Amino acid sequence: MKHTHTRRFDHAFSWPDPPFHVVLVEPEIPPNTGNIARLCAATGCQLHLIEPLGFTIDDAKLRRAGLDYWDSIAPAIHPSWKAYLEAARPARMFLFSTGAPASIFEARFKPGDHLVFGSETRGLSDELLARYPDQRLGIPLQTAHVRSLNLSTAAGIAVYEALRQQQKF
Repeated sequence: MKHTHTRRFDHAFSWPDPPFHVVLVEPEIPPNTGNIARLCAATGCQLHLIEPLGFTIDDAKLRRAGLDYWDSIAPAIHPSWKAYLEAARPARMFLFSTGAPASIFEARFKPGDHLVFGSETRGLSDELLARYPDQRLGIPLQTAHVRSLNLSTAAGIAVYEALRQQQKF
């Protein structure tokens, strides 16, 4: 069933072409992935899921979090990091990690960039982070209070910072 939104405003906005890509490496928590699917539907981003997943793609919690937007994003599911690289062939990518030396606000995003996030409990592997030392970014936070942000929050911050940079004010 299609919902009609009565309270909406289509803001003047320059959507990038090609769109950004959100890449989740071994996500574990269905509502986080569902929220990110909704984010991708709202922003035109392509969603990539790299197995193993901590849920099945028809998980009720996953669908509930993505609401009726899940079918509109057609996520690409890859059996491994290698398969993702071969299929998606990212020209540029940024790997998000709490231990990254560079801040998201130092990066200059371009349309088509791939924004890569690790699992909720493990993040990205040390091996993967070591393979791309100059492509790691972190989101500033007060580490005296928390270790990290929720995965869907971090993805939202990254996507909207990348989109903000594409705007001509």
